[in-house]
Amino acid sequence: MSSEEKKVDIFRDTPVRYLGYANEVGESFRALIHVNWVRFSYVIASSYVCADATSKGLEMSQREWPDAKTKRSKVTYAVTDTVIWQGLASVAIPGFTINRICFLSNLLLQKTTALPTITRKWTVTAIGLAAIPFIIKPIDHSVDWLMDNSLRKWSGTSMTAKDHSK
Repeated sequence: MSSEEKKVDIFRDTPVRYLGYANEVGESFRALIHVNWVRFSYVIASSYVCADATSKGLEMSQREWPDAKTKRSKVTYAVTDTVIWQGLASVAIPGFTINRICFLSNLLLQKTTALPTITRKWTVTAIGLAAIPFIIKPIDHSVDWLMDNSLRKWSGTSMTAKDHSK
């Protein structure tokens, strides 16, 4: 592979990335499905986070380092940074956001319409699903900013989550 070719990151550059959004889909369907299915959607999203962090750690461990201590430090940082970034940007913040959008949409529809319950629930689900594409980039950028101004600043490293694959 030439230096001009970009290495494909299976967790960021392929449809596997959508597994990170499983919990948002689960939250959108919360009004229509058993809560255990919503919880299962979090298991899927969290598994995606763990797989990505493991991948980034393995990638760092395969590089040449001057000594074992440096290698351990770099691998630990890559895994920690990825788990925190993905945990916030793919699971915690979007899950909470979609949950609140659906909750408030349901409340608003209950108070302002006479929709039958099943219609209201499907409407809330549609609103939740429709909101997902609009929340992703702002959340990603906010988490980048947060991490760049906290953990990454304290560790002396400033990188976005995508930089782990470089």
